[in-house]
Amino acid sequence: MLTVVESALRETEPPAIDAAVAAQWLIAFLRDELLERRGIERAVLGLSGGVDSAVTAFLCARALGPANVYAIRMPYKTSHPSSLSDAQSVVDALKIHCVTIEITAAVDGYLGLEPDADARRRGNVMARMRMLVLFDQSAKLGALPIGTGNKTERLLGYFTWHADDTPPVNPIGDLFKSQVWELARHLRVPQSLIEKAPSADLQANQTDEADLGITYARADAILAKLLLGYSDRQMIERGFSASDVALVRGRVDATHWKRHLPTTAMLTNTAINEFYLRPVDF
Repeated sequence: MLTVVESALRETEPPAIDAAVAAQWLIAFLRDELLERRGIERAVLGLSGGVDSAVTAFLCARALGPANVYAIRMPYKTSHPSSLSDAQSVVDALKIHCVTIEITAAVDGYLGLEPDADARRRGNVMARMRMLVLFDQSAKLGALPIGTGNKTERLLGYFTWHADDTPPVNPIGDLFKSQVWELARHLRVPQSLIEKAPSADLQANQTDEADLGITYARADAILAKLLLGYSDRQMIERGFSASDVALVRGRVDATHWKRHLPTTAMLTNTAINEFYLRPVDF
């Protein structure tokens, strides 16, 4: 029987998963979405050297076979060298196809016209260039682009619109970041990727958690309660700090628009995406 202290600690922990069952389901999901529904045998994904894309690559390799998975490494001149080597460790472990496409010239070709662009704008250009490359490679290879964004990033709006969340199929989009790490351990993703600090690698010494102002573990625990309908007061009563709850709630509310397709002005009762009542979006 749990003590009061143990119960309180569990209230503020991120939700756990059965990694074996999750892996089995996600592999079946990929087979169904690509092979059964679309008749596409190949998958292509951006391999960043982070745990999210690594987990996605492992799932794709199991679902389609290594020979049908194409990883694209897309470094920019400021990318950390470990991003390439960590991505290579995934390629070596899985024996999947891999090509490296340097995006520096393409990104700088545009940014040369915008020398005053700040770090946020520069990062968005890099993210969108990577997605442009991914979709063009999908056309070349006859492969479907696979998304690698986790649920935490999507709920907090921590992604570039029309970039990271653009691929039509995403096997890990309903997994919190802490759950992605659980799944990574089950799939035997290289330990170096599991242990490294999550980073978009858009500038030197940048980390996700520093950008967000909260650890993924704390954010996941709050998001899980928020999605169940807990009020801010109820979450604070269960041990979460008021500042963390406000930060997470604020980011979710402020990024509602990023989780929808573009809004269409309705002139008829057959407007695409707008005719039916919108589902509740958290």
